[in-house]
Amino acid sequence: MTSMLALSLLPDHVSNPLGIMFSSGMGLFALAIVVILVIGGWKVFEKAGHPGWAVLIPIYNAYIVLKIAGRPGWWLLLYFIPLVNFVVAIVVAIDVAKAFGQSALFGFFLLFLFCGIGYLILGFGDYRYQGSGNRGGA
Repeated sequence: MTSMLALSLLPDHVSNPLGIMFSSGMGLFALAIVVILVIGGWKVFEKAGHPGWAVLIPIYNAYIVLKIAGRPGWWLLLYFIPLVNFVVAIVVAIDVAKAFGQSALFGFFLLFLFCGIGYLILGFGDYRYQGSGNRGGA
């Protein structure tokens, strides 16, 4: 346990984690990244025929991404299983890329590893949503 004397000697921003984040400028940088991700996701959702505001709702946006990828809604449960969620995220990213006429490499690198860049490219580029194709309900 930390004594009250030790806590009183620390600056206010050290005892508050949010103070550390926003005082160092990292908070503003993180906020800018989040805004960029939301804008890119909004445009992709609209191109796919879904409401753009859905990107703002935490679980619902993952459900919509599954629908864009042509995967069933129950796959949402797989996101909650450790290690399985990585495999599912890769498969869904590749399927989203294919739904926009892009390659599996585009899906893996720009939608999975560097997700903000890929969604911005799909959202603001000349790519059209071609549908999920025939996935066989898998």
